[in-house]
Amino acid sequence: MSKKGFDTIVFGFALFAMFLGAGNVIFPPFLGHSSGISWLPAAIGFLLTGVGLPLLGVVAASVAGGTIDDFGKNVSPNFGKIFGTVIILAIGPFLAIPRTGATAFELGVVQFIGNSLAASIITTTIFFGITLFFVLNPSSVIDRIGRYLTPVLVVILGAIVVGGVINPMGAPVDMEVTTPFRTGFTEGYQTMDALGSFILATIIIISLKEKGYKTTSDQVSMTIKAGIIAATGLGLIYAGLIFIGATSSSVFSEEIQRTALLIGVSERILGTMGTYALGISVFLACLTTSIGLTTTAGRFFHGITNGKLDYKLVVWLTVLFSLFIANAGVESIVMIAEPPLVTIYPVAIVLIIMTILDNYIKDKVVYKGAVLGAFIIGLVDSLMLLDVNLYGLENITRNLPFAEYGVQWIVPAIVFALVFKLIKKINTTRSNKSSDTTDIN
Repeated sequence: MSKKGFDTIVFGFALFAMFLGAGNVIFPPFLGHSSGISWLPAAIGFLLTGVGLPLLGVVAASVAGGTIDDFGKNVSPNFGKIFGTVIILAIGPFLAIPRTGATAFELGVVQFIGNSLAASIITTTIFFGITLFFVLNPSSVIDRIGRYLTPVLVVILGAIVVGGVINPMGAPVDMEVTTPFRTGFTEGYQTMDALGSFILATIIIISLKEKGYKTTSDQVSMTIKAGIIAATGLGLIYAGLIFIGATSSSVFSEEIQRTALLIGVSERILGTMGTYALGISVFLACLTTSIGLTTTAGRFFHGITNGKLDYKLVVWLTVLFSLFIANAGVESIVMIAEPPLVTIYPVAIVLIIMTILDNYIKDKVVYKGAVLGAFIIGLVDSLMLLDVNLYGLENITRNLPFAEYGVQWIVPAIVFALVFKLIKKINTTRSNKSSDTTDIN
């Protein structure tokens, strides 16, 4: 095998490990459980946003140039910074980092010491204390933990998937889900991997440059291939966990929560010792994820403000805020995350698709229109989730084309893109006529 081929495989597994994130494994089994006999269309929807979209995000980021600023440059010079800030806040202190602490407690500690607010506060305080220590004192120790931990976690998850497929817990039952594809599609938002793909692609490209791959063609090609490797691994694990969750729909109560379901499934398939091993692995995996995301947030805001925001101040604030949110619990964090993710994701999807097709888009003004159209519909959908009175506007969005699939923003994005192009054409024509008149006079 050539050096390039070997390095591509290594980066593919690294990307897989970064995408997997211990907090993400709680979503597929719950989706399968809540979908029951409709697990397959739900799985397709989840795999599109939880696996396919992150892969396209990696492709788009590498094609655009490898940074958030490059990714948003076709909308406006400052859009990349604004969008990057929103993404970092989402995968940082507002949603993803607190979820790592909450998941570490509910999956890794509860089964040892029980569930109580006091136990949660003590656990998350220790968890984020360790996070802060390693963020302020970079060490190869945590890299080594991550390097050896991911294979262990994958082996445990693989054992759950294989065991659950070979010997199903039960038969999927009818959970009366009316829109399983849409449910899976929006549940995939919770992984936040499509948002993180822009950041992770940057990390891969920087690492490729350090490895000596200087040409853009090599960087893009190897990043895309690494993304395919990562997506394949994620797809197999997520699909297997969704199926197992579906077979558990006749075993566990409808009211069961995400973390409790994964523990229950693990115990039935692997036994008590296997569940303990899963809990410890998840705790450590959440810790490495928390450290990585906190470091990323600190560096991002230090860089974007040209050093005006001190790195140490940012990470301190990130850890303290995350500690506070984490004690709300996984289910509450998931509920908090839904409205902002419903707003952000349509914009991210539009940007990903348009960036990949950029060579075929001659007039860049359509980026502004498409992003605005997607944002408006996403915002309306999020306000609907919050039960805000929209005076009938929600009825319009519900009746838009493809609403049953959760992508009702597609047509508005296209329409706004065409409107912006038409406005620019009209303004250009008027400007030319005015110039001609001036020349005659």
